[in-house]
Amino acid sequence: MSRLGVVFGGSRGIGRAVAQLLAQRGHRVVVISRNQEAAQATADTLSGAEHVGLGCDISKEQEVQRAFDTITKTCGAVGYLVNAAGINRDALLMRCKSEDMVSVLHTNLLGSMLTCRAVLRSMLSNGGAIVNIGSVVGVKGNAGQSVYSASKAGLEGFTRSLAKEVASRNIRVNLVAPGLIRTDMTAGLKEEEYGKRIPLGRFGDPQEVAHAVLFLLESPYITGHVLLVDGGLQLTM
Repeated sequence: MSRLGVVFGGSRGIGRAVAQLLAQRGHRVVVISRNQEAAQATADTLSGAEHVGLGCDISKEQEVQRAFDTITKTCGAVGYLVNAAGINRDALLMRCKSEDMVSVLHTNLLGSMLTCRAVLRSMLSNGGAIVNIGSVVGVKGNAGQSVYSASKAGLEGFTRSLAKEVASRNIRVNLVAPGLIRTDMTAGLKEEEYGKRIPLGRFGDPQEVAHAVLFLLESPYITGHVLLVDGGLQLTM
């Protein structure tokens, strides 16, 4: 059955791959990015028709609410929500600026809380599925990424708690925790060097994460689950 899928961070990386896969499965997709032009450009490339691109900074409550008001009025009820928007400001804690801490926490953690809260009213009547994008370092931790790790670990706790809150309304909430994936975030890393630390010997592709996201969106008896998509990286951390 075709559903309306909303993908935050959908103009690039993992979010873009998720949007493409949802469209290929016949779903209508709302692509959301801070840059509205980038969001619409991605929406225009998706297979099928009537996809939409919207601009929204998920760290700002009013923008999130405005985005969902627009979606409800123009597209209808949301069936799937994917939170793939995220930033990193890697540094040792002693060297991390306070404004960078706030920015990472507001985007990676608070932003997903705001989008989930906003979408629930749309899902209460007909059910739905939410997938948040965490990280293997949110599960295992990593030196030089304490703030980023905290934001993703918080997202795991939030996901499990929300899953308990809304299960009775047939709303499922899960989390995908990627490892090293070929995106803008890892563009500065040498794959031949870092790939040696991964049991499967390579970085992952965004499409491989997208398939895990789709699996959780479409699996009617899974909620509160954390699915690692990391080539086995957690085994070596």
